[in-house]
Amino acid sequence: MKINSITFCFVLLLLAIFVNCESSEKGFINMKRDSLVGGLRDYRGNQNNGEIESIGRFAVEEHNKKENALLEFGRVIKAKEQVVAGKMYHLTVEAIDAGKKKIYEAKVWVKPWMNFKKLEEFRHISDVPACTSSDLNLKQGH
Repeated sequence: MKINSITFCFVLLLLAIFVNCESSEKGFINMKRDSLVGGLRDYRGNQNNGEIESIGRFAVEEHNKKENALLEFGRVIKAKEQVVAGKMYHLTVEAIDAGKKKIYEAKVWVKPWMNFKKLEEFRHISDVPACTSSDLNLKQGH
């Protein structure tokens, strides 16, 4: 039996779907979210490793250039990645603005094979409340 190229491609496509699927409780087949191109997933590694910290610092520096701001990078709180033409990193970053800690969300597009890095989005989401004596379990007057 001779298989034409269209049939062969169709069989390969079905095989790829089967490999990236799992069955649910109701018997339906669901695609695994983190195996799809474009699926957003938690960063698989230490969020405070050199690569993620570097991307977080880049986001703050680029925001400072674009907005003529003076934010100081603090740390990456949370990191997610999305496979696109390269990777889109979705970071939650702590930065210091005029002495006050604030939380920002940043999206950075990276294509390492092209030495390409671009800040796609950077926005303030909250302030970090100041630490009080009650936060430290201290009683007033002691």
